[in-house]
Amino acid sequence: MDGVFFSSRYPPSRSVMFVCRSLTDAQIINWLHEFRASVTYLTKDFEQLVSLLLKLPWLRRSREVVEEYLGFLGNLVSAQTVHLRPCLRMIVSQFVPRNTFFFLSLDLSENFNTCHRALQTVVRYVPSTLQFLMPILVESFPFINKSERTLECYVHNLLRVTVYLPTLRLQILELIVEKLLKLDVSTPQQDIEDAEEAANNSDSGEKSAEEGLFDMEEDEERKGNKVVSSSSERMAHPLAERLDILMTILFSYIKDVCHVDGKLDINKTKDLYRDLVSVFDKLILPTHASCHVQYFMFYICSFKLGLAEAFLDHLWKKLHDPNNPSVIRQTAGSYIGSFLARAKFIPVVTVKACLDLLVNWMHKYIDNQDTGANACCDVALHGPFYSTCQAAFYTLIFRHKQLLDGNLRKGLSYLQSLNFERIVMCQLNPLKICIPSVVNLFAAITRSKKTIDPFYQFWEELSAEDLENLKKPIKRGTSEDEDDDFLKGETPQNDGVVEIAPNSYESNTRSPVSSIGSPPDSHVQYPH
Repeated sequence: MDGVFFSSRYPPSRSVMFVCRSLTDAQIINWLHEFRASVTYLTKDFEQLVSLLLKLPWLRRSREVVEEYLGFLGNLVSAQTVHLRPCLRMIVSQFVPRNTFFFLSLDLSENFNTCHRALQTVVRYVPSTLQFLMPILVESFPFINKSERTLECYVHNLLRVTVYLPTLRLQILELIVEKLLKLDVSTPQQDIEDAEEAANNSDSGEKSAEEGLFDMEEDEERKGNKVVSSSSERMAHPLAERLDILMTILFSYIKDVCHVDGKLDINKTKDLYRDLVSVFDKLILPTHASCHVQYFMFYICSFKLGLAEAFLDHLWKKLHDPNNPSVIRQTAGSYIGSFLARAKFIPVVTVKACLDLLVNWMHKYIDNQDTGANACCDVALHGPFYSTCQAAFYTLIFRHKQLLDGNLRKGLSYLQSLNFERIVMCQLNPLKICIPSVVNLFAAITRSKKTIDPFYQFWEELSAEDLENLKKPIKRGTSEDEDDDFLKGETPQNDGVVEIAPNSYESNTRSPVSSIGSPPDSHVQYPH
């Protein structure tokens, strides 16, 4: 075989590939050994030959072949960087299963491990690899209409790259979230609910259960290395099922990065939080009609109260900064309301602090309006104000029981001190804008919702007794409130404004009592 492949008369592509596939492991090792010794001659003139070598099915060969091939890749890219991109494309192409047999193979996980070894080998020999790798990862991302398994494998492997190439983490997270958003906006919430209802009412019987691949959680029920899922856990809407699977992988990744030996690593968590906030600002905030993807911020904030407070502070700065575009300010306000209303891990003291912040801003906004033409009900002029109103109203709808719990008189006094009457009766007339249907930014019907449910606050209806108590006037200036706290053995809480700062990571998390039900829809609808 010496010199055959370096001749201008080497066989056509199909013949070479046929020969390669029929060779024994020992023969392939000998060939690769010869090529490793001759890589200095494999210039761009031998591009076709190198292309054939990169198509060699080396992953399904013996360990000896794999090791020799990895050595060949390292020698090739270090001697001839002109072949760097083809080598990277070959490795990335292995991030998805080539066929059904390969997918079901028990060696799938090991094959992926080897692919990542190959990528790390190339990076070690050519440090400039990173600038060429990211475009290849982008162009190789499967279309959203590809199979769930293909998308699952690719996203899993992308996230795995961030473990040993952390400088690419932000770009990879942006890529994944961008693709998730395309799935999200392609699957309106109503379509998902209709599909689920149709599936539940169907008399065709249960669909056959399909096996999922592996994800980044190690505690799934497995047979071999295949995850077993029941048909009842699958989404009826095909795009919703794809989105759900990928969201579950992202949640698992966030959990794994933030926890070391089962304990929260605050430094790693803060680093990932910063990257996710950057992704949120760049992709989520400007996107209209996203219903599910933003849950990744909800999830990471559930790990530590300080993270939730930092996120609220971040949104607040977006909302009240007049230099931000109006649509970004309005969306930030909507997220504040949804986050305060839905996150059970946010304690009442933080909810009250945020309500104080929102309500005080609204009163000042009203004070600054004159009685002229601008003091009218106009979303185009006062969009951020209406969004802030909606955030406060929405928070109050979901959190009224916690705000009144423990000391009803004190709670009612606090609610009256917010002076919502002035807000709703002002010339800007926020109720006219805020009554239309809510776009519930944090509500979703998924399988992956099981990750979120423990932290999610559902709406609780007021009882007849509560409604009657709300009508009773509150006497101010008495010490009865403080006496009640003392007699109950409770420490009075500070009802003033609590600072919501990004550096308050060491706060303790307290979650209010969970509740059930769902309120009537009410949210600001903005023209587009």
